[in-house]
This record gives sequence, structure tokens and C-alpha cells, in this order.
Amino acid sequence: MNIALVGYGKMGKAIEEIALANGHTIGLKIDLDNAADLNAQNVTGIDVAIEFTGPHSAFDNVMKCLSLGVPVVCGSTGWLEDYEKAKTFCEAQNGTLIYASNFSIGVNLFFEINKTLAALMSKHPSYEVSLHEIHHTQKKDAPSGTAITLAEQVLAAVPNKTKWVNEASGVASDLVITSERIDPAPGTHTTTYASAIDTIEITHTAHNRKGFAGGAVLAAEFAATHQGIFSMKEVLGL
Repeated sequence: MNIALVGYGKMGKAIEEIALANGHTIGLKIDLDNAADLNAQNVTGIDVAIEFTGPHSAFDNVMKCLSLGVPVVCGSTGWLEDYEKAKTFCEAQNGTLIYASNFSIGVNLFFEINKTLAALMSKHPSYEVSLHEIHHTQKKDAPSGTAITLAEQVLAAVPNKTKWVNEASGVASDLVITSERIDPAPGTHTTTYASAIDTIEITHTAHNRKGFAGGAVLAAEFAATHQGIFSMKEVLGL
């Protein structure tokens, strides 16, 4: 594939390394200083775009790629208030969009474990459920998109929780997500069920960015040969 990297920070560079190792080429690199280069002329010959920027630019980048007819894989978080607009536009364009709050294969397996555990614990209200996430200090959004995905899975299964909050509220029906920003942590997520008798925890800890980058390249390979709107669940066949 010939890939456009939209966002050339630490994640973009990690994706580039894995993409090149897998035999792909990088035909276009877009960052803050050359955003205008994401145009029709420069995407000629591009098979897929991988977008990793920030909450304030992700939606515009996704829409631009779709308007240019380029399949887009987006891993930016913090912009999901506009996700339905992006989906609607993608469908109208007969385009391809893959969004994931986390492209790591391990995290997506962890999502399935989290859903299963939540379903099991839904019948045991004596356990108080909470979530905790740790990331590096450069991460702009809190809680992380991964933590929000985990929380939404819990909310779908556990009847005594109605919404997630990012700090202790004292409201029993709130699902509390606590966030820490510590360097150089790439990402740790823990779901905890605690009772007066015992505690059950599941944790995923990323050791580096390679898992995220490798998953993003895998998603790009999928996007280049499929049309529609997908998640990592479809990419991994889960």
C-alpha cells in the first residue's frame, strides 16, 4: 500500500516504521506545518490514510480524507461528538472509515474480556465497579478513549451504573474513571470490581507504542480492500 500519514508525531513515526517493515510505502506525511498539503493533487496514488492527530483536528482531517476519496483509519480520540457526522458523510461518499479508540490487538482482546466480565458481574451488586487509566503527560484528553470504551461496555451490562464521570462524585449510580498522567507510560487500563470480601481486577498494560502502530497498519490493510464503516472488531474477526 501507499499510505498517507496524517499526523507525524510519535505515533506517526511508529506507524511509519512498521509500515515500511511490512513492505508498504509512505507517500504523504501531513503535520501541523503542512496541513494544506492534504489535497487532491497530493493524494493521487494514495491507497489509505492513517490519522493520528488530536481532538481539535481529527474530525476535519477525517472529513477531508473522505471528501478526497481516500479510505481513512483514525485513531485520534476526544472528537466523538462528531463521529456520527463522519459516518453519515462516509456513507454518502461510499467511502471507508475505520475508527478505534485503541488499535492494539491486545487492547481489543481486552475489550472482549471486559464485556464478558461485566456481564458476569451484573448479577452481583455487592461489587463496586470503577476504572483507572494511566498515560503519558502529552496525552491531551482525559479520560482516554480506551477508558471511555471500557466504561461504555460496563454501563451496557451493569444495571446500577447509569453514566461515567472522570472524578469521584459521591453518586452511587456514577461509574468513576480516574486518570493519571505520568511519563513515559504508553497506557495502562484497569477495571476493578471491589467488595467487602474481595477484589477482582483486569488490567492491560502497554509497554510501548508498537502494539498501537501495528494494529493501525493492520487496519489500514483492511481499509484498503473494504468499503464501509468498520471497527477493530471486524478487522480482527472478533
